[in-house]
Amino acid sequence: MRDVIIIGSGPAGFTAAVYAARAELKPLLIASSVQVGGELMNTTEVENYPGFDEGIMGPELMAKMQAQAEKFGTEVVYDDVTSLELEGDVKRVTLGSGEVHEARSVIYATGSAYRKLGLPEEEVLSGYGVSWCATCDGFFFKEKVIAVVGGGDSAMEEATFLTRFASKVYIIHRRDSLKASKIMQQRAFDDPKIEFIWNAEIAAIHGTGQVTGVTLRDTVTGTESGLDLQGLFVAIGNDPRTHLVHGQLDLTAEGTIAVAGRSSKTNLPGVFAAGDVIDPTYRQAVTAAGSGTVAALDAEHYLAALPAVDAELASATR
Repeated sequence: MRDVIIIGSGPAGFTAAVYAARAELKPLLIASSVQVGGELMNTTEVENYPGFDEGIMGPELMAKMQAQAEKFGTEVVYDDVTSLELEGDVKRVTLGSGEVHEARSVIYATGSAYRKLGLPEEEVLSGYGVSWCATCDGFFFKEKVIAVVGGGDSAMEEATFLTRFASKVYIIHRRDSLKASKIMQQRAFDDPKIEFIWNAEIAAIHGTGQVTGVTLRDTVTGTESGLDLQGLFVAIGNDPRTHLVHGQLDLTAEGTIAVAGRSSKTNLPGVFAAGDVIDPTYRQAVTAAGSGTVAALDAEHYLAALPAVDAELASATR
């Protein structure tokens, strides 16, 4: 019987592991069988994470987080969780291998996934002009011509933010009207650096080692045209990875896991959530890490409040 199992290997998961391990809870962290480290593994240079004044590559930052967690005693398992049983005093986590782990508490930190256009060039040029995060990567596009794909609030916010750096920002939207709020629309309309391209979708992304342009397809006529660009930001939404907890944990209207106030406490005792999976707004590495801290401390306090007989049993069977 474990004290705590952490599901997820992004900034929230590994930060929770550091705190839980330092509290001598001997956490088990379930990473991925494919890629450990979350969305930062798809990022090149990270310049806005505190403590790295010269920046750090995303994969290197995650490797350091993992090393720190393991240094204090976190056990990392490279497998995928296939099902969860979260009700009751004993939580059960089933892995793809068929192995079942039990714990008195669980921290769920599976993050979220940016929605993608589904183009092959999107993956190849990720980090080389294709991005899903303006606050992460906008600084690298000073005096560049770039485009934002999307028509919601997030797309308008990304485009407006990017005008601080870029010389010109196109907003490419597949319809002739926006679904963004009126105030966000007006900000974009009023910005002299922003130009809208209506009824258009990205048919292809061009570039070898760096984005050089896109092919646009008119969604009404089907005709295609080219547009020279040095950067492409995809802002068509993101999806919290909550499929494993549907029917067990309460969700918000945005689809994230509902927690009590500023805590990480879900509707089930002993189950905590952290990182992007509870955050529909900020979705930054540093906010996810802070959220992981909260989850570990909440789990520690929860375990400390359990009857002593349970604690003795858990220690004997660890």
